[in-house]
Amino acid sequence: MLTLNEIMVSDLYTLGPDNTLQDAVELMKNKKIRHVPIVGSDNQLLGLVTQRDILAASSPGSTKEVNTPLNAIMITKLDTVNKGADLRQAALFLQQHKHGCLPVVENNTLVGLVTDSDFVTIAIHLLEMLEVTEPEESTSDDF
Repeated sequence: MLTLNEIMVSDLYTLGPDNTLQDAVELMKNKKIRHVPIVGSDNQLLGLVTQRDILAASSPGSTKEVNTPLNAIMITKLDTVNKGADLRQAALFLQQHKHGCLPVVENNTLVGLVTDSDFVTIAIHLLEMLEVTEPEESTSDDF
């Protein structure tokens, strides 16, 4: 059985709750990421800021400014998963709850992140493996 530990990203880009909306925008742009875990000391997971949160906070009519601290916009009620969790179950959970990512934690400490893009990558690899192992279909012209 494959587990999240085998596919999760463990070299994460994180920010703290006192970092600003501008910090998150710059990090997402520079690192080409859509999810930023917000951590406290000892890498304790406090929240998550997503690209969608950034767009909402910076949309016309929003009262948020670039110097708004992330603790004012971060998601704090998070679904998390253990690194030994089953890949299929995690994928189904993401799909059913329409999450873009799942933080992976151990003892409330962030150890990784798995995203919907990680599962798309797995699907692509599986499709490529199928293409390699399936014999080509022959047509009547081949005989």
